[in-house]
Amino acid sequence: MVSRMFRIETEVDKGRRDLLRSRLRESNTTASPVLRALRGTPGEREVPLHVWALDDSGGLAGGLVGHTWAGWLHVTYLWVDGRHRGTGLGGRLLATAERTAREERGCAAARLETWDFQAPEFYKKQGYEVVCVIPDYPPGVTEYTLTKKLHRKKPA
Repeated sequence: MVSRMFRIETEVDKGRRDLLRSRLRESNTTASPVLRALRGTPGEREVPLHVWALDDSGGLAGGLVGHTWAGWLHVTYLWVDGRHRGTGLGGRLLATAERTAREERGCAAARLETWDFQAPEFYKKQGYEVVCVIPDYPPGVTEYTLTKKLHRKKPA
């Protein structure tokens, strides 16, 4: 057996990060026929999806930041100003993002993460299902991953 010496470093290095990401992408594409089939298609890259709600004075009342990738909508952030909570604005922001993802980008599903003190019940009411629970992430908090199928509306 050959013994090798390695120097281990913990510094932040954007060049190495990009090289690592590229090499991991190559490895994943080689190993996965699904990822291989995505190469060179519009579904291969993450496309930002933002939805904003502005109040009468043009101030930010709420918003959703996410992206679509590989036929999925990933909701990264959803926030509604305290003055507008309980008005249905969060549901409207989420529904707009889902509709855009489904109708304009061909997404079949959505996913997101939320903490126990944030909005797991809100998302369940919007049709999301809990698929993962991580207790103590961060310590004292539970993180939930939720998903939802984005069904196409049937013509009337």
